[in-house]
Amino acid sequence: MLVCVGVTFVAMKVIVARLSGATLAPSQWLAFAAWPGMRPSIFSRLGGPASTGAIDILLSGIRNLIAGALLLAIGVQLRAWPLVATLIAFPALSLMLHFGLFDIVAAFWRWRGVPAEKLFRDPLAARTLGEFWSRRWNLAFSEMLTIAVDRPLRPRLGRNGSRMVAFLASGALHEIAISLPVHAGYGLPTLYFIVQGILVRFERRPSRLRTLASLLLPLPLLFHPWFVRGVIWPLIGLQ
Repeated sequence: MLVCVGVTFVAMKVIVARLSGATLAPSQWLAFAAWPGMRPSIFSRLGGPASTGAIDILLSGIRNLIAGALLLAIGVQLRAWPLVATLIAFPALSLMLHFGLFDIVAAFWRWRGVPAEKLFRDPLAARTLGEFWSRRWNLAFSEMLTIAVDRPLRPRLGRNGSRMVAFLASGALHEIAISLPVHAGYGLPTLYFIVQGILVRFERRPSRLRTLASLLLPLPLLFHPWFVRGVIWPLIGLQ
């Protein structure tokens, strides 16, 4: 799985770098390559005065990393109940990676003068799916799809058409990260993002509860049983 994710990440970095039009020094391009985000222009400030907020982001990342590790340890202890252990493992891993390590890396770059932001911004506060996917969850992925898919296609397909293609592209990339490593479940992650694109297109009234339900109820399509058994279970000591 890590190989698939790594190759895809590098490929998208190259695409975004070419389409962004940013002009950076070689050292700044290398720094951009070491950051999960997809806005190369912010690395033009590398080596300048430290950006504010680094300490707060660092402490938040450390807290989340520790909390995720403790939660994962609980999941391992509860592996006699596979469903419970699995439901614990997903938020534990997300706390460690998305809200832990990524925040720590953001704090480092802010110390180096780069105005790197948190990539996951209080996603549970989202009141619409559009807000969740565009401004709160994995801003690196959102930035990448905006630069590489949505923005180039919008003049021809319109806002709704280009956004739907972006969701399809997200599905395809998740197939590489989720289905390809276990050689099964093909099409299900794409179906998840098709559902999300349709729901975004027709949602009207803001509702935090409805947004959360829309994300979680179809989640087994994204993290299908083959991925759970082949990737998640080994992490918590299940076969």
